[in-house]
Amino acid sequence: MSNTDTADGGPEKTNINIRVTEMFLEDIDATWQEEGYNSRSEFIRHALRDAVRHPGLTRESWKEIASVEHARRTGDDESFSREEILGDDE
Repeated sequence: MSNTDTADGGPEKTNINIRVTEMFLEDIDATWQEEGYNSRSEFIRHALRDAVRHPGLTRESWKEIASVEHARRTGDDESFSREEILGDDE
């Protein structure tokens, strides 16, 4: 970890360093730009926040959610129920 920053008046933030392959970084950059995030950092914070807030969701659950979202955006919406998306009985 490195230095903290409070210049924006918000909560204190700490920088972290991660290593990813160049190909994965290209995917990350394409995704944050396509999804309308302001920066790579904003996108990664959002992704990490989702992972922490919803630790019970498996990778397969996230893939299904993404698939349903894609279907809705492309007009292939079949009105999936929450149970169909998450595979739960709530």
